[in-house]
Amino acid sequence: MSESKQYVWYASYGSNLNKNRFLCYIKGGSPAGSTRVETGCKDQSLPIAESSLKFNYPLYFAKEAAGWQSQGVAFIGLNQIEDSLTYSKKYLITSEQFLDVVKQENSGKIFEIDLNEVKEKGAKIFRRHAWYGNIIYLGEDRGYPIFTFTAPWEQAEVEMKKPSHNYLATIINGLKTDYTNEEIFYYLQDKPGIRGFYSDEELTKVINGPETLINKKPS
Repeated sequence: MSESKQYVWYASYGSNLNKNRFLCYIKGGSPAGSTRVETGCKDQSLPIAESSLKFNYPLYFAKEAAGWQSQGVAFIGLNQIEDSLTYSKKYLITSEQFLDVVKQENSGKIFEIDLNEVKEKGAKIFRRHAWYGNIIYLGEDRGYPIFTFTAPWEQAEVEMKKPSHNYLATIINGLKTDYTNEEIFYYLQDKPGIRGFYSDEELTKVINGPETLINKKPS
């Protein structure tokens, strides 16, 4: 590890749970299932570590992303909710790479942000109307700060939108490195944007094919 580089954890909760998809933000290219081509980071070094993470900011799906069949994509709410658990995978990358990833998630728009300020305040909105214009500090692990990003709006301000099969499958394939198909089903089935949009049969089909319907979780 270079002593001159500052490292941070980037905690992903959407399609970047899938490492192959995330590496398109590092190396450039188009991930499977998406029509968008990413430019990559100036520093294309691979993450030096990765691990799973859970946090209490609630996951939901909204908006219509052109690169994902003009359907919903993942966001997290702005406030922690104790009984609302979001599964994440975090990657240890340089702070420069993290900001390059944020830039790509914001249509390549130039912005300035001090991650130390984000750490001190807990969150920082740097683009008021951007989908991912809000960076959140999630704590530390192994001496490195953990950051993620989401929308600057409250969940109640936007309409929930069903994610495409391709987008959801990208998330699911990332989750499969740490969770069983059944665990993934129970995790996703009640998330806003999934609940009421995906039947149990459809969700099961995306997770593990049409052969096996996972029994609905008992109430």
